[in-house]
Amino acid sequence: MSCSQPIKRYFSIGRDMKKSTLINSELSYLVATLGHTDEITICDAGLPIPDHVTRIDLALTHGVPSFQQTVKTMLDESQIEGVVIAEEFAKVSPDHHAALIDLVKTEEARCGKSLSITYITHEEFKQRTHESRAVIRTGECTPYANVIFQAGVTF
Repeated sequence: MSCSQPIKRYFSIGRDMKKSTLINSELSYLVATLGHTDEITICDAGLPIPDHVTRIDLALTHGVPSFQQTVKTMLDESQIEGVVIAEEFAKVSPDHHAALIDLVKTEEARCGKSLSITYITHEEFKQRTHESRAVIRTGECTPYANVIFQAGVTF
C-alpha cells in the first residue's frame, strides 16, 4: 500500500478477502513483485507496446477503463518516487495533463514525499517503455495519455 496506509475497503474474492482497492490479479502480482526503481507504464489505447515487455491489457472499449481511473488505482496501491511524462501531453491534452498532475500532487500530500516529475519527448517515452516491467493498457483515447511510474519504497 502506498505510504503504508491501508485503504479501508474490503472485496470478497472467492473465499479470500483482499484489503485494498485493486482486485485485478495481474496488477496485484505486478505491484507485489516490484523492486525499488522498477518502472511500470500506464498507457492509452494507442501506445505501441514492446513485444518483450509484459502487457496487461485492461482496455474494454473507448474510454473504459479511463487513464485517470487506472492511474488513481495504481497510486492507491503502490509506492512511487518518480513520474515520466511526454512533453506533448501537456501541450496537446492540457486538461488531462492537469488531472494527472493533480493525482500526483495528491499522492505527494498523502505520503509527505515529493515525487520527481520528468518530461521527455514522446519518441523518447516510447523508447523508455522498453525498460518497463509491464505496460498497462487502458481504453483511454486521449492523445499522449501515458505515464511511467518509478517504484519507490514505503520506508
